[in-house]
Amino acid sequence: MSTRLDRLVLDLDRHASMTGWDQPLHLFALVETADLLRREPQLVAQLGPTADEPGGLTPVDQEELPEHSSLDGLLAGISWPPEVLGAAVVVERLMVPPAAEREMPPDEEQALRWLAQHPQREEVRLVVAVLRDGSRSAAIRLRAHDEETSVLSGENLVPALADALSASLAD
Repeated sequence: MSTRLDRLVLDLDRHASMTGWDQPLHLFALVETADLLRREPQLVAQLGPTADEPGGLTPVDQEELPEHSSLDGLLAGISWPPEVLGAAVVVERLMVPPAAEREMPPDEEQALRWLAQHPQREEVRLVVAVLRDGSRSAAIRLRAHDEETSVLSGENLVPALADALSASLAD
């Protein structure tokens, strides 16, 4: 992985891992670093050596999120201004293997109970980022293998979440 979006996703994963598990959802606006520094020059010291990287992206944590009952509902209700080039989310979830997932009840409450009790469940932290140009990247860290060398990363690891993030960027 070498694109700016891939690096950003892994940086967000490393940052999230420093705060530990059982953290709330974090949603980020992705803005061009040079544009951000033109608007907020006092941030140069905070951003450090990557501040002058051409085409660099800076994630801006959206600390006060609107009320939402689900991540899909939150993303469906968000619209971003044009200076936001992309969006990223860091969220913890329970996952099961695809074969087991087919047995999941369709009702959301029942599905959550089913997931919590499933013997093959894995606690994971997902980091997904998308850009308006269609670029996407994701990382998955399993709680059972909580080390940087075990982070899975790739473009299409969490396609439904990437699609929902992309929809929030649509004009």
